[in-house]
Amino acid sequence: MKLFKLTLSILFLLQLSCAENDNIEYKELLNDPELFQEVMQNLTNIIVNDIFSPPVASRVYLYPSIAAYEIISSQNPEKFTSLVGQIKELKEIPKTNNPYVDAKLASIYAFNSVAKTLIFSENKMTSFQKKLQLKIKNLGVPEKVMLASETYANKVVEEILDWSKKDMYSQTRTFPKYTIMEEDQYWKPTPPDYMDGIEPHWQEIRTMVLDSSNQFPPKEPLALDLKKGSPFQKQLMDIFELTNTLTQEQVNIAKFWDCNPYVTHHKGHSMFATKKITPGGHWIGITAIATRQAKSSFDETINAYTNVSIALFDAFIGCWDEKWRTLVVRPETLINQYYDEEWLPLLQTPPFPEYTSGHSVISRAAAIILTDLFGDNFEFVDTSELAYGLPERSYKSFIQASEEAAISRFYGGIHYMMAITEGVEQGQKIGDYIVSKIQTKRKL
Repeated sequence: MKLFKLTLSILFLLQLSCAENDNIEYKELLNDPELFQEVMQNLTNIIVNDIFSPPVASRVYLYPSIAAYEIISSQNPEKFTSLVGQIKELKEIPKTNNPYVDAKLASIYAFNSVAKTLIFSENKMTSFQKKLQLKIKNLGVPEKVMLASETYANKVVEEILDWSKKDMYSQTRTFPKYTIMEEDQYWKPTPPDYMDGIEPHWQEIRTMVLDSSNQFPPKEPLALDLKKGSPFQKQLMDIFELTNTLTQEQVNIAKFWDCNPYVTHHKGHSMFATKKITPGGHWIGITAIATRQAKSSFDETINAYTNVSIALFDAFIGCWDEKWRTLVVRPETLINQYYDEEWLPLLQTPPFPEYTSGHSVISRAAAIILTDLFGDNFEFVDTSELAYGLPERSYKSFIQASEEAAISRFYGGIHYMMAITEGVEQGQKIGDYIVSKIQTKRKL
């Protein structure tokens, strides 16, 4: 009888040991940062498909990332700090004591669920979620873990969505469009489609870290003066004359950083469009490259995306505040009106005012964040545009990449130099401020 009991005890211990090994195995598989890279890339694909404007796209990246991060930080408080108290009006997410909740799995569920409410192509997200669920099941994740993690994620999603709905986005959907003013100095819709101005009320959106949308205003733009030799006229002529002297490298730079989510092409009476990533989407792509190259863990990958998303979001608000306050006219409008009615810039002029350059602002802000996370001299090869038919480009640092992104707008013929230099400065201040105000990864 004693031998029988001893045998049963040994069998029980062996089963327990196997269960623990299985448990460790699936947890290790879920700890793969490529799982989160996959869900982020899926969101980028949907953003491209749904043709979100650059400011709105930054919002679509923001809230899912914060939902995922808050779950990770709540389950790993010794390494990461909650954003509660660091960004505006965010409340503590629900706690869980359920031992079957896997934080990494819950963060993925929360990310996708929040994202699904912010996009148009819900069917694409649903299809992706089903495939991802099957993939997770095939990793050997127990059903009870999947169910518990999803149930907890849904509670977090409810809190994050409630918070997101208070950022003034819904209200601004009902605000009036920009009314065109006839004076030369003011922005007007540009060829070929003469689209209405995008997001003229974006400065009303709640910032995450900035005190206000105009916390870091740039210098006042040069006053419009077309008298030959005036400071403004010289900047306008620099763009006009550059058209015929662009080198192949300058053309390559302009096209690489175009990041226009909806470029239209006209042939006779027909029109078709090319969809691409937004400027913010390009920097999300660079974040993917950096986290992979640095061999960031699952949690560190989410941390990087969250910090970059916050910077992009606030940078767009700061930039758009200036754009719709100063309403500076685009070079194309003046050149067509006063110098050459057939002139076209290399890039298609985006449908919003000129000053400051959005790419310059958000690229520098994102570069500051990435430099803080990965270091000053982080060399990388940017493959973000390969999917859109453009070759890779190499950089010695994030700052160098941001400088090239900024000057690309001059090469493209869509920005005066003043919008670029002041945009970089504005982005620098926004990025530095965010770094000084937010601490997510604890210093050990």
